Amino acid sequence: MTSQPNTGSDPAAQDMSPEEIQAVIDRILSKDVPAKRGPATEGDGRAVFGKAQAISRLEEEHSAYDGDQQDLEERRALRRTAGLSTELEDVTEVEYRQLRLERVVLAGLWAEGTLADAENSLRELAALAETAGSEVLDGMVQRRAKPDPGTFLGSGKALELKEIVMSTGADTVVVDAELAPSQRRGLEDIVKVKVIDRTALILDIFAQHAKSREGKAQVELAQLEYLLPRLRGWGESMSRQAGGQVGGAGAGMGSRGPGETKIELDRRRIRTRMAKLRREIAAMKPARETKRANRRRNSVPSVAIAGYTNAGKSSLLNRLTDAGVLVENALFATLDPTVRKAETADGLGYTLADTVGFVRSLPTQLVEAFRSTLEEVADADLILHVVDASHPDPEGQIAAVRKVFSEVDARKVPEIIVLNKADAADPFVIERLKQREPRHVVVSARTGEGIAELLREISSSIPRPSVKLELLIPYNRGDVISKLHDTDAEILSLDHGEDGTRAVVMVREGLAAELESFVSNG
Repeated sequence: MTSQPNTGSDPAAQDMSPEEIQAVIDRILSKDVPAKRGPATEGDGRAVFGKAQAISRLEEEHSAYDGDQQDLEERRALRRTAGLSTELEDVTEVEYRQLRLERVVLAGLWAEGTLADAENSLRELAALAETAGSEVLDGMVQRRAKPDPGTFLGSGKALELKEIVMSTGADTVVVDAELAPSQRRGLEDIVKVKVIDRTALILDIFAQHAKSREGKAQVELAQLEYLLPRLRGWGESMSRQAGGQVGGAGAGMGSRGPGETKIELDRRRIRTRMAKLRREIAAMKPARETKRANRRRNSVPSVAIAGYTNAGKSSLLNRLTDAGVLVENALFATLDPTVRKAETADGLGYTLADTVGFVRSLPTQLVEAFRSTLEEVADADLILHVVDASHPDPEGQIAAVRKVFSEVDARKVPEIIVLNKADAADPFVIERLKQREPRHVVVSARTGEGIAELLREISSSIPRPSVKLELLIPYNRGDVISKLHDTDAEILSLDHGEDGTRAVVMVREGLAAELESFVSNG
């Protein structure tokens, strides 16, 4: 992979023809087909495009540290299969209808940034659609200063999109932005197929991958918050909102009806369900807080693994702790947090917590719904910020993740940039990131490169015992010696004398109070 130049100041990149933009789309969808432009020469004013990627192209998806991956086999056993049809010859056969792989067309705006930014954003949308189980057929990008308030793309481009949908046989359009309810309705009325936006696509992936009770409740709450302002009625077939008595009060003809409409009933049911989910999530929160409180009371340092989706967080956790959590070369493969115990080389214990991955424009509904989970990051003593060094825009990933850190008040926590996938990354990109991020470690969770250096960095960064004690422990109190070995204490020296064991140790403040009766005066 070669580094891509900044095309923001390139006039040829800014004024691309429709054919050139289509060539970029073709390359995105075909993943490995080079751009359909003439060979670029140095100084000709045209950008040289490299291969964008949102999902790694590694041949080996797992390492020996990832375990049996039985959860992954279960997930893939339920994947949709291409080629199955949903069309029915007889409506009575609805019970036997087979599930068809959704066929989607992508649409996006290039409003700001460089061509490479627009390309990577659409590639990421294609990867999200494939992760959700769809088949990406085609795509289009419009060079536009700002979205059209009625149809997002504008009426002309919307009609062009309709022609693409009809020619490809697609049944869904995915827009690379969050659409206002009116924009989605306006675009659907023109293209005549289902239109979803980036937020709805991410919520769908979360709904597929959530496994724990808390995770399912959080995803459902986020989906309902997204759905509430986007409910659509049936227009004139719906009854009027006003009750029968309102007409006599001056509302006039046409306002009399049975009262509450079906859409209002749906909204009320959604609000009731959201209130119930918030109560359930609030009831689950104390259990997580109790576990964190126990770790704080026992002064166990906590390390949170965070980063962009598909950066390799779960693979790194498996490499460091043999946790055996699910690993898949897909976006948002794991949602539920996993906490495992680990030790430094000198025996100091700490916890490693794998968290949900982040993405550009992470829906605010998800940030709010998963706030209790993201608090694992804010309450940590150290953050391992995992970055996919083989991605075409790692700096953009870092900025997106740090934006979420700010939203959950985690920016003050010490951070180590872990440049993962070093075995697949461009050495020039790694060197560029090393210059930008002074506190970094270059690793490969798949091959084990740099893991020893990362462990040393963790050991030197987590809080260490700070109270030095000289103890005289009688021989009949072997439980105290065992506690010094088992808890967060550093034994500097042990000497067995006639009256007991003399120990010089470094302990934390909580343990120092328990050992006060064994402090030696001489």
